[in-house]
Amino acid sequence: MIVAERKPLEEIEAMLGEAERVLVVGCGTCVAVCMAGGEKEVELLSGELRMRSKLAGRRRRIDQVTLTRQCDREYLELLAAYVGEYDVLLSTACGAGVQLLAERFEGRPVLPALNTRFIGVAEGPGQWSQRCLACGQCLLHLTGGICPVTICPKNLLNGPCGGTNHGKCEVNPENDCAWTLIYRRLEKLGRLDLLEAIQPPKDYRPMTKPARVVHPAFQAQSPPK
Repeated sequence: MIVAERKPLEEIEAMLGEAERVLVVGCGTCVAVCMAGGEKEVELLSGELRMRSKLAGRRRRIDQVTLTRQCDREYLELLAAYVGEYDVLLSTACGAGVQLLAERFEGRPVLPALNTRFIGVAEGPGQWSQRCLACGQCLLHLTGGICPVTICPKNLLNGPCGGTNHGKCEVNPENDCAWTLIYRRLEKLGRLDLLEAIQPPKDYRPMTKPARVVHPAFQAQSPPK
């Protein structure tokens, strides 16, 4: 899932500037799970903005709506009938959702209420950790399901650096060394033989930006680049 966190309220207020009619647009998927931009968070943010406007003596209109997803055009069409009523759209989606919203309604400024952090997993209540860099060249079948490109700050592909100490990372001693974790996982699986193969330097071409993927079933329908 994509993990994000809300920007400071002061930063959001500064982005809104003199806008008098604001629509806060939430997203009901990833950012809802990480408690940053779902329906409850949109309600809270809208309430805080209304309160600050009232205390400042402003008559700012702040409405709210939460879509199922902002990264899918079909859900954005739900806004088409009334988006013209607002000066700005304040999106609590990830960066991808903000950009698609801005593309669909290019006649209205679309502002990001969140900072998109990483692709990660839930570690516990209110805790998430990064697990994937979306590098486009997955090696998890060779490393026991532990990603050295993400977990190792140095992105090492062939074992630990010389700075690992008692299984801890040289860069951040609070973190476990990625390759210690990989070794222990492969040992448990009886697959330490996978470490004998030398991996070539990482091919960063799949990470060329912006990336684009077309499912084989739809390639014939895809418009030319």
